[in-house]
Amino acid sequence: MAEIRWTSEAQTWLKDIHDYIAEDNPSAAARVLQGIYEKAQTLRQFPDIGYVYRLEGEGEIRILLYGHYRIAYLRRKEKGTIDILGVFHGALDIDKYIVK
Repeated sequence: MAEIRWTSEAQTWLKDIHDYIAEDNPSAAARVLQGIYEKAQTLRQFPDIGYVYRLEGEGEIRILLYGHYRIAYLRRKEKGTIDILGVFHGALDIDKYIVK
């Protein structure tokens, strides 16, 4: 079972998502964040369910979809860890945020 770690940048993205939605509907904001978190937890048992975005020296950057959001994560097979890099709305150009 893989260990999931949330980067500080990913936590900032989650806070921004929550704050944006909460302006109009605080309960919906809480539900969206809970859904994103629960979806990411499936990576513990199924770390390869996201599609490969890019190969890096330290592992694979993969994307897991949840509704309108993309959860970007780094899968380090040798270490058995998953680093959540960010959570992006589907309308965003993810290439601007995940740099090479």
